[in-house]
Amino acid sequence: MDRMVGCAVRREGAGRRTQLVMVNRTEHGAVVRAVASAAALALLALTVLSSLGGAQSRRDTSGWARVGQVITRTNGDTIADRRDSAAIDAAAIASSVRAMADSVARVTPLVPIYRSRNDSVTSVRTKAAADRESGLRIVISLNERRLWVLIGPDTLLKTTVAVSTDETLQYAGRTWRFETPRGVRSVIAKRADPVWIPPEWHYAEVAKEHGLKLAVMKPGRTVLSDGNWLEVREDQVGVVDARTGEFAFLPTDEEVIFDSTLFVPPVGSINRRIEGELGRHMLDTGNGFLLHGTPHKASIGTAATHGCIRLRDEDIEWLHDMVPVGTRVYIY
Repeated sequence: MDRMVGCAVRREGAGRRTQLVMVNRTEHGAVVRAVASAAALALLALTVLSSLGGAQSRRDTSGWARVGQVITRTNGDTIADRRDSAAIDAAAIASSVRAMADSVARVTPLVPIYRSRNDSVTSVRTKAAADRESGLRIVISLNERRLWVLIGPDTLLKTTVAVSTDETLQYAGRTWRFETPRGVRSVIAKRADPVWIPPEWHYAEVAKEHGLKLAVMKPGRTVLSDGNWLEVREDQVGVVDARTGEFAFLPTDEEVIFDSTLFVPPVGSINRRIEGELGRHMLDTGNGFLLHGTPHKASIGTAATHGCIRLRDEDIEWLHDMVPVGTRVYIY
């Protein structure tokens, strides 16, 4: 089985900036009930809003989207013949309900989960080793989704993080497991404004989600069904018109999709680089497992990554500035 490397969220369609809402399959039963209650409250609020209609005299800060014009009613208006109900923005409502569900999930006590007996033993041993360590160290609990920076018995930083989904991707005869490994690691490098180089699992994931075939661009020309071909010039992928020989660069913020096929750009090309997906700072612990920031703030505190540890901007910036290369990282 191939080992997962790299990290970041999935991207939909040809876009490279859309956020995927991750759902943790192991949430406590209370979460389900709380989400249902949140949805019921949302529907109740909509019923009240619909019956009230009209415009508000003050700015609305509730988070619900309202549309429609100010309605003037006369004394002859009745409920039966009213046709002036304000339109309902379903997308905004769904977003609000999801936000409430995420909030409930993050505050719900987590149930310890281990992948195997060996994983459980590794967790216990790693925590014991972290407790024995007297120097500066980073300690991460996957079950609690917490990170601490300690020196001796003193806590320098305590924060919430996002951890791996522990899901498996199977596509085209290959398998990837998205999990953060427990054990002792070290910070081997630090970087500001890091750029993500998506591994092959990213393209397999996108292709599977959208029913696309997957192909790796060939050196030189990658011929398409219409006779045109893909080619790299000046480190950027473009398409050549077979009739005129004209070359046109493809957008670097979109996947390369032709003939219902997602083409994997060559490593080293601009199209294989994604800026901003890792936030503004990153700590590398080796083998593609990173501690990094994220533009997807709502994922913090959830199981949402492909193996990396994801932090808020201010927390990863603190780690980048204060934690030297060589610092031990205990993940249990």
